Amino acid sequence: MLSQYLYISTAPSLSREEVDSILASSARNNPARGVTGLLLYNGRNFLQLLEGGEAELVDLMVRITHDPRHTGVSMLEHRKVEQRACSDWAMKRIMISESVENRREALDTDLPENLDTQIRKIIMNFAVLN
Repeated sequence: MLSQYLYISTAPSLSREEVDSILASSARNNPARGVTGLLLYNGRNFLQLLEGGEAELVDLMVRITHDPRHTGVSMLEHRKVEQRACSDWAMKRIMISESVENRREALDTDLPENLDTQIRKIIMNFAVLN
């Protein structure tokens, strides 16, 4: 059985290069850990969905919680799942459109079709409100 974690954190002072570095590190390290997921960053907050074995996600969350680049890590969802929603993504960055009007449509296209309805709703709300 797999787990999914969905968390939010605050990181108001990260440059695009720092976010790109986080994504590159995730893409490099996650396959060996059996972790997949997606990441949204709106210039102030991260919203990240992580999928994998429970032990691997606990270890990863400990590292994330202690990472000085962001604060206020809050778990929004923690659930057991039968299958991954992001099976092909070591860590996919989903860009949030500048235009609030275009965000919902763009995200609806980018998010995996088999993503849980509740998690999809949280991600959509995050993108539209920020």
